Amino acid sequence: MTGMDDIEAVREVARIAKAHCGRALLVGGCVRDELLGIKSKDFDIEVFGIAPDELQAILAKTFHLDLVGASFGVVKLHGHDIDVAIPRRETKLGLGHKAFGMDYDPALSVKDAAARRDFTVNAIYRDPLTDEIVDPWNGRADLTAKVLRHVSEHFREDPLRVLRGMQFVARFGLKPAAETIAICREMTPEGLPSERLFEEWAKLLTRGIEISAGLNFLKDVGWVRYYPELDALIGCKQAPEWHPEGDVWNHTLCCLDAFARRRKGESDDIIVGLAVLCHDFGKPSTTRYDPRKKRIRSLGHDEAGVEPTRSFLRRLTNEERILKEVVPLVRCHMRPFAMWKSHAGESAIRRLAAEVVRIDRLIRVAAADDEGRPPFPSDPTALEWLAAEAERMKIADSAPAPMVMGRDLIALGLRPGVEFGRILKDCYEAQLDGVFACREDGIAYVRKSLKTS
Repeated sequence: MTGMDDIEAVREVARIAKAHCGRALLVGGCVRDELLGIKSKDFDIEVFGIAPDELQAILAKTFHLDLVGASFGVVKLHGHDIDVAIPRRETKLGLGHKAFGMDYDPALSVKDAAARRDFTVNAIYRDPLTDEIVDPWNGRADLTAKVLRHVSEHFREDPLRVLRGMQFVARFGLKPAAETIAICREMTPEGLPSERLFEEWAKLLTRGIEISAGLNFLKDVGWVRYYPELDALIGCKQAPEWHPEGDVWNHTLCCLDAFARRRKGESDDIIVGLAVLCHDFGKPSTTRYDPRKKRIRSLGHDEAGVEPTRSFLRRLTNEERILKEVVPLVRCHMRPFAMWKSHAGESAIRRLAAEVVRIDRLIRVAAADDEGRPPFPSDPTALEWLAAEAERMKIADSAPAPMVMGRDLIALGLRPGVEFGRILKDCYEAQLDGVFACREDGIAYVRKSLKTS
């Protein structure tokens, strides 16, 4: 059936199920979000009373089905953000997020089906035909009371749920129940795959309203020890005259909340958020009391933060692009203020753009760092200066493009090789220094260099 939006498609699934003596109920995040007044982008449906093969066959008469998750009892409606599942029991077979045996049972009660879910606020059902709320684990009351509570003892079978708790606390302002904190403390990561880890951290950073609350949840349940780069921030002292907010852990949390307030809802939010999270990873190894200055200092912490940032990110993701884009922001996070104080010229700004690629991202990291020292007010002067200069020079969101290219050297009669690469590098360095400002002058620079070499 074409031309059907997601809401109508959900109702059509419910009508089809009812016509075959079954019942289709919305469940999970879409129901939770609706109760919170948040518009859902995807929908999960559980169909009771119809066997898996029969359900697939009757849905296929109306919808094109994507069977990617069919082996897990889930079919997707092609062209819609809708997953349709059969209620199931799960049996823990071993370590890990996927080590489960599945037993699909369309006769399962709603309460028993919901028992496998993570938190009560995600175990609320709604009938799309009648709008009846079916709430076997009192999730609506917990949602109203802003409580994050695990549904049942099955919670401990999937360690990923601890990280889901982290991002739910940050996104929805929920306070974890004492019994949920206790059960999380008994759990371990069990070698969770990096792609699933990254998914939860990404939601924390790109959707969290109070990111600090999510990270404090991680601390309270003892899971921060599995992230030694974060754990090292706890208790790492800072000079109170510069950082009245406390240790590096508290400073990082304040910075992340500042970042969340300024988040743009764009694809690069995850890069900026990770850089803010990691920006002071170098402080634990560099923090010393300076008897001459009579204060705590962390000299070189920007450069010292590079390796722990790489270590942390490699445990979260295999995507090299993320490391490539985050690490320079950590290394250079203090540079904007230093450049402003030294009245840096165009050459320094071009070199900064070449190093971080996106000065606009670096400014966002530096702004969060500056705002992360309450009750001190932030001072935007330096960042506004750098933003204006980068915009004027047309390098706010990209590194300066090389003016002299390989084809230009070939036109001068040079052959590709080791020397070829050296000449191109030398040209780019000269361009960054402002020796020439156009391609023609760059080629003239090469000619002159060749004559004198």
